[in-house]
Amino acid sequence: MVGLALKGVGAKYGKHTVLSGVDTDILRGGVMTAVIGPNAAGKSTLFKRIAGLASGPGTVVLSDTLRGPETICYMPQDTGANAVLTVYESVLLASKQGSSWKVRDSELQEIDRILQALRIDDLAFRGLGELSGGQRQLVSIAQALVRKPEILLMDEPTSALDLFRQIEVLGFMQALAAKSGMSVLIALHDLNHALRYCDNTIVIAKGAMVASGPTGDVITEAMLRDIYRVEARVEMCSHGKPVVIVDHSIIRSSDNCQSENPMV
Repeated sequence: MVGLALKGVGAKYGKHTVLSGVDTDILRGGVMTAVIGPNAAGKSTLFKRIAGLASGPGTVVLSDTLRGPETICYMPQDTGANAVLTVYESVLLASKQGSSWKVRDSELQEIDRILQALRIDDLAFRGLGELSGGQRQLVSIAQALVRKPEILLMDEPTSALDLFRQIEVLGFMQALAAKSGMSVLIALHDLNHALRYCDNTIVIAKGAMVASGPTGDVITEAMLRDIYRVEARVEMCSHGKPVVIVDHSIIRSSDNCQSENPMV
């Protein structure tokens, strides 16, 4: 099981520093870590820096035994998928990156399993250009999972999904991380999703890390006021997880609090 720690990590574009001072304890495998912050805070830049797609100061420390070059997989917001390919072809192509082009039956079975788990197997032979934004996002998740990374960086993977699918996918990813030992870092805007599904949270604002630690310790009323500029409360829900309540227009029924993910 691989662990990830960031030591003074920053990023530069040319001579311009766009991210600095990201320090974390070891983010162990088997759990999800939320990366939160306002728009243009530097969350995507952090993912690119961890994935080796951006340069800058500091060290990305990987611990324990690594399998190989596919240890880290970065799923960007915009994958730029080739619209000519079918869903199945695009996932198969992702699975063959850096390996022989010979296709084994076990690889096809794994693709089938992932498409079924994400409930997009009915889209397998449709062209990517025919899909909605949410459907393409689910295909991008399949493309990432088929590579079997030990560290998966997911940049707003649920932004185009409806609420049911957001809950379904996040619950699936949480269960998959626990089962496989994969470490998942996921950029989120919904702080209640971070509170419910992520053990750890990193807060980025104005190109710098503001906080890092257990999610319940990081997402506080003071942080919401200072970083998001909203007056809000963090209260315990009946299912045992805290929730952010911005004002009294939020529906706080026990039914909403206890909504369960059907895939877990």
